[in-house]
Amino acid sequence: MPRRTKAEAAATREALLDAAEDVFFDKGVARTSLEQIARHAGMTRGAVYWHFRNKADLFRALLERVRMPFADLVDEVEHTSEVSPLETIRLACHVSFERLEQPRYRRILSILVHRCEFFSDINPLEMQDELANECFGELCEQFQRAHDQALLVPTLTPETATRLLQSTLGGLFHDWLRRPDGFSIITEGGHVIDTLFELMQRPAN
Repeated sequence: MPRRTKAEAAATREALLDAAEDVFFDKGVARTSLEQIARHAGMTRGAVYWHFRNKADLFRALLERVRMPFADLVDEVEHTSEVSPLETIRLACHVSFERLEQPRYRRILSILVHRCEFFSDINPLEMQDELANECFGELCEQFQRAHDQALLVPTLTPETATRLLQSTLGGLFHDWLRRPDGFSIITEGGHVIDTLFELMQRPAN
């Protein structure tokens, strides 16, 4: 396929994802048809089916736009500074909050959490679990390193530390996505995370 054709196909796919983001956000996933997405993009439904098998396939592609693998956040932090495992996790949380302030991240995650109903082969809870489970193993590995270096308070296991952090992050994300103007995820969310890490870290002798 000529390079120009590939570029045009990629541009069409991105335009369809842009349209899906708009319509899903306005109407919710279950009440949105592929015909509506195509019309919003100024294209035919055939164009949608050329790039996506069905609505679930399109929705998953939309989620990939804002996927934040924890390993990537860690790489970003470690690329700029050499810090302890606990500090790496804390800084990675702050990086994720900064990304959430970007409109695209906010809208797509809001669709997943608050505007996506069970429909056909779309299961929002399963998708949320998939993201959480992917993050759990990577977080637990970092907390294990912190435990091995005697950085965690003695009564805290890596698994419990991971669940504490994921529960805190989940609560912050859900509350903020429901009402983004209610508080700053960067400022207030960051303060909550910093406080949690102060409680988890073993006091210096």
